[in-house]
Amino acid sequence: MLRRCAPRNDEASFFFENGPINLRRRVIPGFGLALGTTVLYLGAIVLLPLCALLLKASGIGLAQFWDILSSPRTLSAIRVTLSTAIAATLFNAIYGLLLAWVLARYSFPGKRLLDALVDVPFALPTAVAGLALTALFAKNGWFGAPLDRIGIQIAYTPLGIAIAMAFTSIPFVVRTVQPVIEDLGSEVEEAGRSLGASDLQILWKIVFPAIFPAFLAGCSLAFARSLGEFGAVIFIAGNQPMKTEIVALLTYIRLEEYNYEAAAAISTVMLLMAFAMLIVTNAVQAWHLRYLGRGDV
Repeated sequence: MLRRCAPRNDEASFFFENGPINLRRRVIPGFGLALGTTVLYLGAIVLLPLCALLLKASGIGLAQFWDILSSPRTLSAIRVTLSTAIAATLFNAIYGLLLAWVLARYSFPGKRLLDALVDVPFALPTAVAGLALTALFAKNGWFGAPLDRIGIQIAYTPLGIAIAMAFTSIPFVVRTVQPVIEDLGSEVEEAGRSLGASDLQILWKIVFPAIFPAFLAGCSLAFARSLGEFGAVIFIAGNQPMKTEIVALLTYIRLEEYNYEAAAAISTVMLLMAFAMLIVTNAVQAWHLRYLGRGDV
């Protein structure tokens, strides 16, 4: 005689007269094939190029590796790239959070259009974005001309590089934070107000801790995108060595010069910096989640 009990978690327990038989149900069929395909794709598309880069860089002697990285032109390119990427990420952190809050919390005419415009940097080729930004912020451009009258130059300066990086990376912050704000709902804010909390206390102690992991992830992705941006930057930067030359362009120049060792060394440093940033970000997120877990207890 067959008697079925209520399933517990992902197992269905069937009891026969001689004892129970446990059958584990898989949510997604073909797990082995799916996992093998995923690992194959990851290895061929991601890991193989990275391993080739590290292998090429490992063939360089330590003295030559240090000479390449310590050259004034390389140091200047790294400095320009890092400073402008940090500035673009700080801007996106503030503006992206505000834009995500507006899209998630308010209804107004043109909301759907504004929401669609957020994804334009994803769909627009970066070279086209660079040309458009250069035309706008040049001395005779719509924005560049009035700014030039008051002594502010955008195109062919580090400020223009930061603007191009911010333009291409802003969707990462908005699209990462917006769903979390929508899922959070307004009930928590109303509960905080009913307990006498001010708007600043609600924002700092209730809303921001809930969206912090997503906010940090979005900022990290925006920073990583800014570090590797090429097409949108080279047009507005002017590519002046020691002034507005970025690491991606310097790597490309070294490849055109058939100096593969220098290109590999510079790329390896930026890759290690990106990995270090991701490790720190994941560590902060894990600590924050543990902190929230202790607070719930």
